[in-house]
Amino acid sequence: MYAAGYAIRPPPIRLWRHAGRWALAVLVILLVGWGLARSVIGDTAPTETTVVVQPGDTLWAIAATRYPDADPRERVEAIEQLNGLSGPRIEAGEVLRLPG
Repeated sequence: MYAAGYAIRPPPIRLWRHAGRWALAVLVILLVGWGLARSVIGDTAPTETTVVVQPGDTLWAIAATRYPDADPRERVEAIEQLNGLSGPRIEAGEVLRLPG
C-alpha cells in the first residue's frame, strides 16, 4: 500500500516555483491599493481662496455664502484663525483668506 518513509521526505522544490508569482501579486495589490488611496485622499493640499470684504459684509455672511453645507460657526472660527483675527470684526476693502 504505502511505502514506508514516504511522508518524511522534504517538500518538493516545485512548491517554491510559484513564490515569485505570489510576491509579484502581493506587490501589485499593494500598489493598486496605494494608488486608490491617493486618488480618494488627493495628492494636493487644499487651496486657499481670497475674498475682498464689501461694505456690510460679516464673517458670518461670508462663511454662510461660501460654505452653505457647513456649520457657519466652525467656518467663522477657521477664517479668524487663518487671517490672525482676534474677533469677528472686519473692515470693507480688507482681503481675507478662506480655507479650502
